[in-house]
Amino acid sequence: MVKSTLVVRASDALPLAASVDDEQTEHALQEHKQQAKLIFRRITPNAEPRCSIESAQYTLHYLISDNVVYLVIADKSYPRKLAFSYLDELSKEFATSYGAKVDTARKPYAFGGFDTFMGKTTRLYQDTRTANAAGSSNLDRLNDDLQDVTRIMTKNMEELLWRGDSLDSTCSTLSELTMCCNALHSSGMSHLSSSLRSESEKYRKAARNINIQAMLRQYAPIGAVIFILIILLWWRFS
Repeated sequence: MVKSTLVVRASDALPLAASVDDEQTEHALQEHKQQAKLIFRRITPNAEPRCSIESAQYTLHYLISDNVVYLVIADKSYPRKLAFSYLDELSKEFATSYGAKVDTARKPYAFGGFDTFMGKTTRLYQDTRTANAAGSSNLDRLNDDLQDVTRIMTKNMEELLWRGDSLDSTCSTLSELTMCCNALHSSGMSHLSSSLRSESEKYRKAARNINIQAMLRQYAPIGAVIFILIILLWWRFS
């Protein structure tokens, strides 16, 4: 079930419009709306245009189009394809009605009148059975984009909150991984070189000790004989 919808400007997270939620819904979604603000702050020019972020019993789906972010909070069981069909309908209507004014908006919720269209569309998508019937034509139009919903990036809210994960595209992620691997490789080679120097020094010390012991074994008997001769000569002529 669709719970709440937010529309913000992507470049600076300025709120442009929002659904009118009753007091009970507002209270139940208070934490998740705060999480939505975090998502808006994490969005960059390289962010994925469609993403689903799981948070407890809800999923936050967002769609970015023409410098506008459309985000819906829905039950986790609500079909992802329907959620993005809903967001796509909002984006098309918003672009038609307010698209030219988005970049010049200065105050929050400058397009509050959009809540009327959001309320009507939300009611159509509120129940999955009704949504499947009412939104079938729109789903057909979106078939090319949404036929494989597994391609839509999915994140967990904990990853964003605690691990600081990015919403950037895979290319950026791969770049970060490459840099990380290179750093690890460099660190590993440096550690290996240090270990080899340490082991080499130990082997050199051991080799010196072995040579000294071999010389002692070789010349000790001769030294002992010379020492005894000296004692005998001293004793005889003293």
